[in-house]
Amino acid sequence: MIRIFVVFISLLISCSVQSQDLAILKYKGGGDWYSNPTSVPNLIAFCNENIQTAINEKPETVDPGSIDIFQFPMLHMTGHGNVFFSDEDAENLRNYLQSGGFLHIDDNYGMSQYLPKELQKIFPDQELTELPASHPIFSIAYAFPQGLPKIHEHDGKRPQALGLFYEDRLVVLFTTESDLGDGWEDPEVHNDPASVRQKALRMGANIVKYAFEH
Repeated sequence: MIRIFVVFISLLISCSVQSQDLAILKYKGGGDWYSNPTSVPNLIAFCNENIQTAINEKPETVDPGSIDIFQFPMLHMTGHGNVFFSDEDAENLRNYLQSGGFLHIDDNYGMSQYLPKELQKIFPDQELTELPASHPIFSIAYAFPQGLPKIHEHDGKRPQALGLFYEDRLVVLFTTESDLGDGWEDPEVHNDPASVRQKALRMGANIVKYAFEH
């Protein structure tokens, strides 16, 4: 018991003193966690240039059940398909989030039908709730008075930013019907106008800044 306590305290200290970095979450279930390969590096470059971060330009990949996640104040997760967290994954993610970590999940189209039941393994007593446009994540660096911007059209639905909380702190952000990650990709991947990519990158910078400062 003492050894477990010491390890846990060490992880808390590691998380609190780690330099600002983020990692990509490699989840199970068959979904393409590796999609949008240029998106996170491009977001990092934008943040380092515009909001005074110093994030490693090559993000690491981590497993949800690994203690490695405690090295990063923010995890990013995306994909199109199925998501699965084992009980051990869920417990580790819960400890990470309650220790100050932040998880951003960007639906690349197709995750929304699988994700809620997996998130309930982490916080069984919560359901995803929509963030109001007045939430500080929409204004912490760049102003989005209407809330989450629409980047790509899929089903004609409005974009939604949904969250889970721990002690009134937003710890999980699920962005859906927006496809921010596609807007972060290299310009030639989706041929988005510069104005659309700029919206996506600015909203991404808001998420990073919020995660690092909260």
